[in-house]
Amino acid sequence: MTTVCVTGASGRAGRVVVRELLEHGHQVVATDLRRPGADLGVEVLLADLTDFGQAVEALDNAEAVVHLANIPAPGIHPPATTFTANIAMNYNVFSAATRLGHRRVVWASSETTLGLPFDTPPRYAPVDEDHYPFPTTSYALSKVATETVAGQFAAWSGIPFVALRFSNIFDPAEYPRLARVWSDPLARKWNLWGYVDQRDVAAACRQALAAKVSGSTSYIIAAADTVMNRPSARLLEEVFPGTPLTREVGEYETLLSVDRAGRDLGFTPRHSWRQHLS
Repeated sequence: MTTVCVTGASGRAGRVVVRELLEHGHQVVATDLRRPGADLGVEVLLADLTDFGQAVEALDNAEAVVHLANIPAPGIHPPATTFTANIAMNYNVFSAATRLGHRRVVWASSETTLGLPFDTPPRYAPVDEDHYPFPTTSYALSKVATETVAGQFAAWSGIPFVALRFSNIFDPAEYPRLARVWSDPLARKWNLWGYVDQRDVAAACRQALAAKVSGSTSYIIAAADTVMNRPSARLLEEVFPGTPLTREVGEYETLLSVDRAGRDLGFTPRHSWRQHLS
């Protein structure tokens, strides 16, 4: 099995990705800026990936990387800090991976590249990869810019780069709070009521490491349903009446299309809040 470096290993996604890879027989080299709050099953190398030398050290002795280390959302830091830190980390990891001859780079892009928050209505739904690029924040712009950078590194090196545009990641323990938004369809309109279970995030990362892809590719990774307890088509008509549906959708089907991830990566979201709440 492949030895995989997981950056951001202590984070919401990283710790579950580490466990997923270990359970499927991979060796894991874990790195993060801070020590984890719980045992990950592997040692964690402390590294600041905005420094190229530390990025090379972190990725050394691995054959592939799952790069999750970034400022994870807008509003945490000033916009310029978010943009420059994310770009620096991403460039350094991509450069280190190509210099070290990694077989593959899987990295965390974001649903925000598609136009989130949807204060401006989406052009159509379900929103798919072709709704890109539509950055509305410096955070989203850092991801759009990095997808361009990834394309160049893939072309230079011949190494496949896979960008996973994650929806809002949930720990199953957080699902009870979703009941608060059921009465207000506007509360979660910002991402078309999307989300993704962290276990499906981990599975997508593992599948992206093995999928038969080339060049630089990008995929939406979301749950199969929305966070709401009312039909998806009705929600869209109520909140975004001018947005057309490009096809029929199931009763509670996601409005963030995961079709391409299913075709190319074999990704099928298996976890839903509906398995936890009545």
